[in-house]
Amino acid sequence: MTGHLPGLELGRLAPWFSIAIPEAGGDLRAELIAGGKSNVTYTITDGARRWVLRRPPLGHVLATAHDMGREYRVMSALQITAVPVPRTVAFCDEADILGAPFYVMEWVAGTPYRHAAELTPLGPARIRTVSERLVDLLADLGGIDPHAVGLGDFGKPEGFLGRQVHRWRRQLEASRSRDLPAADELYAALADDVPTESSAGIVHGDFRLDNVLVDSGDRPVAVIDW
Repeated sequence: MTGHLPGLELGRLAPWFSIAIPEAGGDLRAELIAGGKSNVTYTITDGARRWVLRRPPLGHVLATAHDMGREYRVMSALQITAVPVPRTVAFCDEADILGAPFYVMEWVAGTPYRHAAELTPLGPARIRTVSERLVDLLADLGGIDPHAVGLGDFGKPEGFLGRQVHRWRRQLEASRSRDLPAADELYAALADDVPTESSAGIVHGDFRLDNVLVDSGDRPVAVIDW
């Protein structure tokens, strides 16, 4: 597919792409991978190589959500760790190209298992292997010292848990379309009992199986959607 896709116009992207990624050929093609309310993801190819481009959603975006610079910086920092992430290629904060900041990363072959029906053909033993490796991967992420990978100044660790509770409330209010008494009760309970904080670490924010690409050997090869 070439030309114009929702949120991406190759005619506007191509000049930037040729400068930011000199090895790319001139005849680019693009295909939409995922959209909706999450960040919009495309594959870009010149016929010989393939990349992935990520940009924010086309509709309403909540404050602090869908930060392309944040995704790009975190994945760039994790390149030297045991946590597999796609290789970051280029970042652009010029809104006049695609209407919003975006970044380009390498394309990684793997399956994001989204539904139980996709896992069933693997059988119990392989499903257990995938599950255990997912837990190991989360432990690897939790063991990384932010300072050691250049993220010591990233975010504000102090008061993080309390801020998360209040941010969740603000985001709920910004998206509220009906009364949700149970959600209001949950917020009150969380706000009244914020856990004691531990040392600073790195969290994904949406760590789950369909945000991890798994290869044919049941190994996690890339954590995505940061």
